[in-house]
Amino acid sequence: MSANETSLREQIAYFGRSIFERGLTAGSSGNISVRLDDGWLMTPTNCCLGNLDPVEISRLDQQGNLLSGQPPSKEFFLHEAFLNRRPHDRVIVHLHSTYSTAVACLPDVDPMDVLPPLTPYSVMRFGKVALTPYRRPGDKRLGDDIAKVAADYRAVLLSNHGPIVAAKTLEAAVYAIEELEETAKLFILLQGLRPRLLTQDQVDELNQVFVAKEADDGKSCC
Repeated sequence: MSANETSLREQIAYFGRSIFERGLTAGSSGNISVRLDDGWLMTPTNCCLGNLDPVEISRLDQQGNLLSGQPPSKEFFLHEAFLNRRPHDRVIVHLHSTYSTAVACLPDVDPMDVLPPLTPYSVMRFGKVALTPYRRPGDKRLGDDIAKVAADYRAVLLSNHGPIVAAKTLEAAVYAIEELEETAKLFILLQGLRPRLLTQDQVDELNQVFVAKEADDGKSCC
């Protein structure tokens, strides 16, 4: 095992524990993956993100076959479908966080632009959010749904299920899904009110100053 892989396993365990301890996912829900040059690291099936053993994290080949560790999450195909359309990203985080899932249960939202631009940080961390149709957990059509939007979105809500985000690094993916959860919380709290949204000019400025810079240097903004 390379030093880089060992470090990535430790980072997955660290961020998994941080996510769990702050109540962003519960029980054995949620999963994290990192695409390597010759395969994948993936959190195991039926595991708690708050109690990951770095050694037992699933090691998969490029086709998703288990090489070592525990069997991977049954939602591996979701991660694969997402990153297959995003060659510059390497990490997926999928949670069942409360407010993002609540938004994913709401009727009459725009599936191509679920959350309005409430804060500059939502624009900087994840941009527009898509909503995919409801499928039962494990339904392979979820992968097809993700593949349809993944090239244009790095944050997606699975209807009545939860959020999934893609990023270049573990840190960036975790920060993005945390910001997504906070934005979803604001959206729920502001239901029935008339919040002041960022204008299109303000969104364009953020994309030019921060999002373009992140794409150029590979570093998470702010």
